[in-house]
Amino acid sequence: MRHGEQEQVLADLAAATQYRSKPTKVLKTLKNVYAYFQVHEQHIQYGLFKSKNLPLGSGMVESACKSLIQQRFKGVGMRWSEDGFNHLLHLRLAWVNGRFDHLFPNSTSSPNR
Repeated sequence: MRHGEQEQVLADLAAATQYRSKPTKVLKTLKNVYAYFQVHEQHIQYGLFKSKNLPLGSGMVESACKSLIQQRFKGVGMRWSEDGFNHLLHLRLAWVNGRFDHLFPNSTSSPNR
């Protein structure tokens, strides 16, 4: 797929799902893989992405998650409920994106208030 042959891969998977001589588990797995790639066909057009100089891997996203979220919320002894984590995550992302003030549009920064 990385070389722009996702259509051939999908065709080969479709053909492989037709072989009834394969064990049931193998056929089920092939059908699941084929269905997954069909649903995500627009995401596996690596040749097109490469021609547009777009990143193909998930490394940048994983690195951002690690530096922005994991290092902050997975410290020693830290435990968060799912709701608590989600609330704090919104605050953290707003802070990192320089949009923290947009969360509180009606407040003022005056200490006399």
